[in-house]
Amino acid sequence: MRRVVITGIGAVTPIGNDANTTWEAALAGRSGVDEIRAFDASEYPVSIAGEVKDFDAQGLASAKDMKRLDPNVLFALGAGKEALADAGVNGFRPDRVGIVLGSAIGGFTELMRQADILRERGFDRVSPTFIPNVLVDAASGQLAIDLGIRGPNYAVVSACATGSHTIGEGAELIRHGHADAILAGGTEACIHPLILAGFTSMRGLASANGDPTQASRPFDATRAGFVMSEGAGVVHLETLESAKSRGAPIYAEVLGYGASNDAYHMAAPDPESVGVVEMMRQALDRAGVAPEEVDYINAHGTSTPLGDLAETKAIKEVFGDHAYKLAVSSTKSMMGHMFGAAGAVEAIMCALAIRDGVLPPTINYANPDPECDLDYVPNEARREDVRVTLSNAMGLGGHNGCVLLGRVDD
Repeated sequence: MRRVVITGIGAVTPIGNDANTTWEAALAGRSGVDEIRAFDASEYPVSIAGEVKDFDAQGLASAKDMKRLDPNVLFALGAGKEALADAGVNGFRPDRVGIVLGSAIGGFTELMRQADILRERGFDRVSPTFIPNVLVDAASGQLAIDLGIRGPNYAVVSACATGSHTIGEGAELIRHGHADAILAGGTEACIHPLILAGFTSMRGLASANGDPTQASRPFDATRAGFVMSEGAGVVHLETLESAKSRGAPIYAEVLGYGASNDAYHMAAPDPESVGVVEMMRQALDRAGVAPEEVDYINAHGTSTPLGDLAETKAIKEVFGDHAYKLAVSSTKSMMGHMFGAAGAVEAIMCALAIRDGVLPPTINYANPDPECDLDYVPNEARREDVRVTLSNAMGLGGHNGCVLLGRVDD
């Protein structure tokens, strides 16, 4: 079975419009959460989000495409092209390279824009490109067109676990010889009045309480909900043999991948965390990695009372006494929850932690919760030798996905 490594990364997030800027901001503990600028949310009980700021899509697509593509596609083009450039790929066989790139909601912004056109101006003014551009696979399709990639290409849709599943599935395509390289990741752009109204009705969101940057408080005793956000994360995957033969810098190896479902509730986590436990054990077992070998977990850690507790329980169940020796942090404390992009961006955080030997913090951690009693890397980044990491992601519908990454020494 072929070994798979990450040789390129790209990101567009609320704290940076590329991977390096995002990483620097994360290590500095800077929050990207603020009052919503995309529309007037002043009448909503919650009016904050982690928006991508000052993103310049010029050069990513033609002027014509810029007008018709949904923002989630533009984010994916930015992150995907960055990942390919970062990998230093000068040429490739188009039929041996693929794309696995998903989204939880897809082209929602464009969908609602065209719905407004239909209502206000009539059916004959709806764009002829409306249908293909709002599909969840629009990002993977457009990226393939722009880059001339003809290999396996599809979108994964598993709510907030999407980004993890794309990396896991992309690695499996390479591992089994169905492709030589894969661009894998997730993208999301759904900060819209209707989405905000829906999550407000679910009572899942954190409010600003005077300071938006402190709204996301994963694992803190006062945590009160998540912060919706947007962005994209893409990694370039290839075989270890290929990376070494062309002298490409290697961020990390994809050691294992786990996927499961809670089979419990569409919106609430299983309080016994059975599915999450099974997911993490799958990844460890498939990789042949002992729990004691894991140094760091980038937690799903959304800042919800039930979700953070359930994940903490699952970590204790899987890792036993070692749970109190490994580090756990949630970068959602700074970026908010990017839904379908979250798992991919957080896997990138893990890869960079391995490369640089430093752990991103969980900011806004001030009040320890007796039931969430692990080492959450509170408030400040920490230097630490990092060899093996785990990135967890869980989504609505009970979907769970995790990616196990390791340092490549040989």
